[in-house]
Amino acid sequence: MKKAVITGSTGSVGRAIIDKLVSENVEVTVLYHRGSKRIDGIPSNELVKKICCSLDEMKDFVPEKNNYEVFYHLAWAGTTGAARFDADLQLKNIEYTLDAVELAKRMGCRKFIGAGSQAEYGLCDKPLTPETPTFPFTGYGMAKLAAGQLSRLKCRKLGLNHAWVRILSVYGKYDPENSVIKSAVKKFKANEKAEFSKGEQLWDFLSAKDAANAFYLIGCDDEHNEKTYCLGSGEAEPLREYIEKIHELCESRSEIDFGAIPYSYNQVMFLQADISELTKDTGFVPEVDFETGIKELLD
Repeated sequence: MKKAVITGSTGSVGRAIIDKLVSENVEVTVLYHRGSKRIDGIPSNELVKKICCSLDEMKDFVPEKNNYEVFYHLAWAGTTGAARFDADLQLKNIEYTLDAVELAKRMGCRKFIGAGSQAEYGLCDKPLTPETPTFPFTGYGMAKLAAGQLSRLKCRKLGLNHAWVRILSVYGKYDPENSVIKSAVKKFKANEKAEFSKGEQLWDFLSAKDAANAFYLIGCDDEHNEKTYCLGSGEAEPLREYIEKIHELCESRSEIDFGAIPYSYNQVMFLQADISELTKDTGFVPEVDFETGIKELLD
């Protein structure tokens, strides 16, 4: 891979993908949202080009060149709070995904890679595989599921290779400040009391650096087409143990109040990826364990 396009580049995974592509000497064109407050955080590099193109502008966007290879589509509107249940907004995201496929074709790409979500599955008590039945209960999860399926059909029609990557819990230095990991680190470093749920959830955390490597390897793979992958570390531990490890690594004196925050409605209590198919197809193996990942974040 020599030239790639990416949307949703200012998010945790998107930023990490840019870092990975640049490290592999890949030219990256970033399509960013009009009025984005985080675009200045994208690194200045001769390999990185930034173009303003919001989700609702992709349909009519005319690229200057059509010699790209891989299109990474991570941009999505309404990922948190009440917006996850906004049917009209989530329907728009499906349309935007299909617009992104058509734009990928106009830009000369051979492959379209979309970012899915564990929310497509709903509640499950077994490791998630591409074949695990999907029963999403949020508009966000429903839209992600539909976007993955319909973008596959659109790619088939246009002659593009297609991959859909269902992301579990990714953490890293580009996380928003209100993420579980970042907020815990902030509290612990300030030695402030920190409140959490009981932390009984079995969770699968993957470093953003590993996630970016997985997306890179999928982009380099020309052999497999129309594949859906689950992206995580492949291992699950109680959320409480992750939090206690962060507390230890921060050398914090903070009091931790487990149980102060009630579980949310339809709380996901088990989340683990089966990455065997991803490993078989691309050779992907997570390299950053949780302790190392947190140490890197603290550094």
